[in-house]
Amino acid sequence: MTQTPPMTVKPVRLWRWRRNPLRRHSDVVEAWIVLATWICALSGGTLAGAAAAQATDSAFAARQAQVHTVSAVLTDDAARTALGGSGYDDGRVWAVVRWTTADGAVHTDRAKVLPGAPAGTRITVWTDQTGRVVSAPVTGAAATLQAALTGALVAPSAGAAVWTAGWVVRSRLVRRRMAAWDQEWKQVGPRWGNLSGGKG
Repeated sequence: MTQTPPMTVKPVRLWRWRRNPLRRHSDVVEAWIVLATWICALSGGTLAGAAAAQATDSAFAARQAQVHTVSAVLTDDAARTALGGSGYDDGRVWAVVRWTTADGAVHTDRAKVLPGAPAGTRITVWTDQTGRVVSAPVTGAAATLQAALTGALVAPSAGAAVWTAGWVVRSRLVRRRMAAWDQEWKQVGPRWGNLSGGKG
């Protein structure tokens, strides 16, 4: 006795976009929602990433315009070892430095210097418009890299946010469709049972 091989059902690709008697208006709407979600997620993520990178680069440029370098001297010998330093110190230690601005005003502040530097050592420090010592601005390749990394982090996050919004809309549409099917089945189900019983 020969056995009939099990029948396999091949999935129909893009069935929501093809005309068929089983396709409903909600299926077409769902197809458009899925398409729009992917397009908006990809394009929106790309635009958001580019905007974030541009904003970061502009912030670096603005900060660089607000600070400048001055030549200062150590007022005392620098410590030979850093006390309670972190991994971001590059082995440098805090020391008091003094400099004179173009208008003759004398300023003192603390800056990071090489350990053991003797008093009178001349160093270059960055200061802001108020005359405080600040960290050096991010410039050149480092600024470009940080801007690119910022854009790379923002792009998928923005895309994911758009995709999530599309998924929520699609989920609501599916729930409405299921509710409509339940209502239809409540009307058709009893008649279907009567027809089946009559045939028996």
